[in-house]
Amino acid sequence: MRQDQEDPYQRRSAQVYAAADRAGSGSVASPRPVLYDAVLLDRDGTLIEDVPYNGDPEKVRPVPGARAALDRLRAAGLRLAVVTNQSGLARGYFTGEQMRAVHARVEELLGRFDAWLVCPHDDADGCDCRKPAPGLVYAAARELGTTPSRCVLVGDIGRDVGAAMAAGAAGVLVPTPVTRPEEVAAAGWVATDLPAAVAEILRRQQAVQPSTPPTEPVRTALVVRSDSAGDVLVTGPAIRAVAAGAERVVLLCGPRGRAAANLLPGVDEIIEHPLPWIDPAPGPVDPEAMRSLSARLGAVGADQAVVFTSFHQSALPLALLLRMAGIDRIAAISDDYPGSLLDVRHRVPVGVPEPERALSLAAAAGHRLPDGDEPVLRLRRDAVPPRPADVGDPGYVVLHPGSAASSRACPPEVATRIVGALADAGHRVLVTGGPDERAVTARVAAAGGTDLGGRTDLAGLAAIVADASAVVVGNTGPAHLAAAAGVPVVSLFAPTVPFGQWGPYRVPTVRLGDAAAPCRDTRAASCPVRGHPCLSGVDPGDVLDALRTLAVSGGGGR
Repeated sequence: MRQDQEDPYQRRSAQVYAAADRAGSGSVASPRPVLYDAVLLDRDGTLIEDVPYNGDPEKVRPVPGARAALDRLRAAGLRLAVVTNQSGLARGYFTGEQMRAVHARVEELLGRFDAWLVCPHDDADGCDCRKPAPGLVYAAARELGTTPSRCVLVGDIGRDVGAAMAAGAAGVLVPTPVTRPEEVAAAGWVATDLPAAVAEILRRQQAVQPSTPPTEPVRTALVVRSDSAGDVLVTGPAIRAVAAGAERVVLLCGPRGRAAANLLPGVDEIIEHPLPWIDPAPGPVDPEAMRSLSARLGAVGADQAVVFTSFHQSALPLALLLRMAGIDRIAAISDDYPGSLLDVRHRVPVGVPEPERALSLAAAAGHRLPDGDEPVLRLRRDAVPPRPADVGDPGYVVLHPGSAASSRACPPEVATRIVGALADAGHRVLVTGGPDERAVTARVAAAGGTDLGGRTDLAGLAAIVADASAVVVGNTGPAHLAAAAGVPVVSLFAPTVPFGQWGPYRVPTVRLGDAAAPCRDTRAASCPVRGHPCLSGVDPGDVLDALRTLAVSGGGGR
């Protein structure tokens, strides 16, 4: 029996399934697809030396290299805003007039900012603007005429990164002596100082823009993304970029990613075939199967192949098969020497989010997203069925406790306590999972939720997720379904892989769990530490707090 299967039906529908009206969904069209319109900056400890409760302009001292770094951002056309907590106003340590004098001195030394957003409250005031609440980020985006997903916030403590994430913006942590180690561990993007943060912002911005387009029209492009559903979903923006510059796109994926491939816009044809150098539990290499795959790929008649991989995978075995199939132009990321296997050998620094990593490869191959297509995850609208009527009205919270990799699953006893706490707080909770997770979902849902374990395929799960107020989930496919629908995520993220690369992309998120647990960066599929310490300590109260930060109410509204 042949292992490769083809679906010839058309998949290049212009309709996409993304809630454009949700915060962080990237709903504002741009005439030129870029990652960021604006950079938001914390004040004390980031732009200037931290002088507690300073109301004296004479004490303003810029951090080293600040003026030159900010001028680089201005020259690149990025707008700048300061977002700062100033509880000294509430405590009476200085007046508004004194604060404005300090800000005038900052601008005298560092240049003009397009906006200043200040939270004048103390923690006890319960406002929605004091970082890590996202209010200042939302306000800055409105002031600058953009959306949070097109902003990056630079700060020196976890509150800054938390505010950025909760609004769906990117957050860069520049640690100082007051930054706690756990804040550094939890941050997805860390820079050594402000100039380094600016350099990386500009590098990432430029990396998704092709320097040179293909010299000849691309009639058929072969794109490759093997591995699981989540891997395929995060490659979606890059595949759309290739589709914008090619008449026809054929996607090669593995069996574990096929359901996700069915949901992607921009794909005209799918070839399914397992790749033994990618699959986590591969069988022996079958020479006949490899010859069959090479012949099938040759029959595609591709002008170009773009091989997308995760940061720990090699594109070179497939590149050899593609050469044998007669494909003349092959692009891939490869730190290893590729010899003559690649025409475009691309490299990406460690830590770049997987969607941007893939977009940068597409750009290196000469492709970019079309005008008005934001670099966010999207699904084909016509591939997602109607939401089942018996799950009730929109506005529920989805809890997905499982994962194909057990190291990333929420311990059932923790998930059970979370469901109970959510139900007690007035949330309607839907517990989802695959057919092999029915026992777990039944146990978890018994605490006060509705058990949907095994009731939906991936497309059906996408429909349920899209109508949720929030999704509580680990690092697994439904987190990326939520990102594709613009649904906020409470991320129970096991640190076996970097959060900055695999966390929910461009969607409001609160991260929970021990980011410094011993399993950190092991890439382990099964928990290597007794007791699953990275997630076993998650407090249900923290989940409730996270939902409040994301403006998700117990009545099912937002």
